[in-house]
Amino acid sequence: MTEITLGKALNAGLRQAMKDDEKVVLLGEDIGTLGGVFRITDGLKNEFGAKRVIDTPLAESGIIGTAVGLAFRGYRPVVEIQFDGFVYPGFDQIVSQVAKLHYRTQGRVKMPITIRIPWAGGIGAAEHHSESPEAYFVHTAGLRVVAVSNPQDAYRCLQQAIASDDPVIFFEPKRLYHHKGEVDLEAPLADAPPMGLAKVVRPGTDATIITYGAMVQTALDAAEAASDEGTSLEVIDLRSLSPIDYDTVDAAVRRTGRVVVAHEASREAGLAAEVIASITEHCFEYLESAPVRVTGHDIPYPPAKLEKFHLPDLDRILDAVDRVLDRPNSLTGASMEEQA
Repeated sequence: MTEITLGKALNAGLRQAMKDDEKVVLLGEDIGTLGGVFRITDGLKNEFGAKRVIDTPLAESGIIGTAVGLAFRGYRPVVEIQFDGFVYPGFDQIVSQVAKLHYRTQGRVKMPITIRIPWAGGIGAAEHHSESPEAYFVHTAGLRVVAVSNPQDAYRCLQQAIASDDPVIFFEPKRLYHHKGEVDLEAPLADAPPMGLAKVVRPGTDATIITYGAMVQTALDAAEAASDEGTSLEVIDLRSLSPIDYDTVDAAVRRTGRVVVAHEASREAGLAAEVIASITEHCFEYLESAPVRVTGHDIPYPPAKLEKFHLPDLDRILDAVDRVLDRPNSLTGASMEEQA
């Protein structure tokens, strides 16, 4: 095992995928000579050449369109969108072409395109640099959507995404790029768990927190704080947002009977709503209380000095835990039953 940052793990995953398959090519703004804004592609142009690590114009629609053409010709393009908020000019290409070509050609045309997106907030960035657009892509049939939370998954899941014949939206939590963790760089990729599986990252018995991306660490911090008061919280990292591993989710609900779902994206029609609706359909008889969402607010992403009030934090998660456990809520002073 090697301890490296999440950013370095992504770099190592790209390098290994390019070594394994000469049809893997990288496209993006400033990814070649500069190595990308976050240096995720650092050194790859020198190693593999300018024909496989391609600096593109500042035109996301053109970048995605070029990737579609490459996929038609048998390549496996990996696109870097420089920031999450820059993906929207390429949105038409993604939802109209990338997501649909395999289906509407009855399988004759594959779209093995991986679209990497530095994603979400927490770095004090300017406008358009801290978006959480995952619900748009989860709603789009034909796309796989993955969100990693640690270096090990970053390394393995990126290689799995590139090897997949399905198009994959690959979300990378930018505020975790410099966070370190142990990565097994030697284990065969075939031995890794599929990228579509959720993972129980902390077992617990009193309630389950379901989340993904950078929020996994926040949920783990909340679980650790709760344990000091005798509350045992289970934490599930979804990892895959489309499809969602409901077998793991439902098993957790049956164990604890109480659920909190957390994400940075806005509340309205967010992924938490879909997860809770599915839990209610599958596991209604096991629920001891109504599931609770902890999300970003329904506003455009705020200025950097205000983002700490927008992002779900440990206190907001623990308040939600109090609600599902029907304890007096620190925000209102009332229990869930009293609030009802």
